[in-house]
Amino acid sequence: MFYSSLIDGLGKAGRVDEAEKLFDEMVDKGCTRDSYCYNALIDTFAKCGKMDEALMLFKRMEEEGCDQTVYTYTILISGLFKEHRNEEALKFWEMMIDKGITPTPASFRALSTGLCLSGKVARACKILDELAPVGVLPEAAYEDMIHVLCKAGHIEQACKLADGIVDRGREISGRVRTVFINALRKSGNINLAIKLMHSKIGIGYDRWHSIKTRVKFRVLLDN
Repeated sequence: MFYSSLIDGLGKAGRVDEAEKLFDEMVDKGCTRDSYCYNALIDTFAKCGKMDEALMLFKRMEEEGCDQTVYTYTILISGLFKEHRNEEALKFWEMMIDKGITPTPASFRALSTGLCLSGKVARACKILDELAPVGVLPEAAYEDMIHVLCKAGHIEQACKLADGIVDRGREISGRVRTVFINALRKSGNINLAIKLMHSKIGIGYDRWHSIKTRVKFRVLLDN
């Protein structure tokens, strides 16, 4: 644990070479490198853009019989998406599921954020739907996705996602509105936030003859 903490601290301080040297030194000192030590150095590599080195450590973990935890996969998935290596990130998600490792809210957040920013919102929703039957439904997953899309300026995709949430009955529509307003406000889209707040979007209905339909979030972008 002492080595893990030191490696983690050096990594966060940007002293990558020293962290790696300490990791290699462990064997000479007779210390077994466990998943905590591996994860600390993998995280260090991933955060400084050295994904190939991080992947080599992942392979070494396997060769040494060291457990690859959900945290190991979360680090790699997040790092690969940041490097725009989207297909590799998805393969690691599938590998994790195939190994019977239960996803955590953090691991799904890493996946959904990467997918949303790469324009694959529907894929993120599909994976979330696949997790629900097995009892894994990260709380606030959709909220995180709306925030990510708004922050990245993908308002149209955020609207489609919000409409999908309400249509599926996953969340009370008023709550989705509140999440959306906050996301728009925090991303600097104040005018859209005010427009949404004073509209019937998500909670009101339009009537055409005898047919009543909920006002969709996508009308937020109408002039």
